[in-house]
Amino acid sequence: MRLDGKDWRAFFDSMERDAWRLETHPVYTVPQEEDAIRRFLAGQPLEPSDAAAWIERVKGFRNTGRTVGRVHVLTRPLTDYLRFEFAHYHHNVAAGEDVRILDLTDRDNPGLPEQDFWLFDESKVVLMNYRPDGTQISRELIDGDPTPYVEWKRLAVAHSVPFAEYVKEHG
Repeated sequence: MRLDGKDWRAFFDSMERDAWRLETHPVYTVPQEEDAIRRFLAGQPLEPSDAAAWIERVKGFRNTGRTVGRVHVLTRPLTDYLRFEFAHYHHNVAAGEDVRILDLTDRDNPGLPEQDFWLFDESKVVLMNYRPDGTQISRELIDGDPTPYVEWKRLAVAHSVPFAEYVKEHG
């Protein structure tokens, strides 16, 4: 089943305990971010409105006892997009999102797929499908056993470090 627009938002917001994401791409092409990226690359600071909607959602989830987390798998040097995303991650963490980084620059992949996905309540999986340029193709709720995704989450968390620790070490 494909999840778009309001259906995606309603599905996401219906989580009972947690939502967790594996991110594997060095670039995501998001039309709504074009102006913010252009400003960022020109040396201008992010505006509060650039991430306000997500920050408010994360705070709302936290206020109801639910959690949101992610591990972004990457290799250095960081792409311009990742530098932009890192600027947002500072705000995400401050809002209560558990953002972690798994840097594979000098190490082997611990067995994670090259497929982005969201895992909800460790029971529902939504595949995030992208073109090579980072443009999203679809969000697809899969019907099947979530066990491999739960294991990939465990591996990603075990082999990653909190965002603040990563930035402190790598700048």
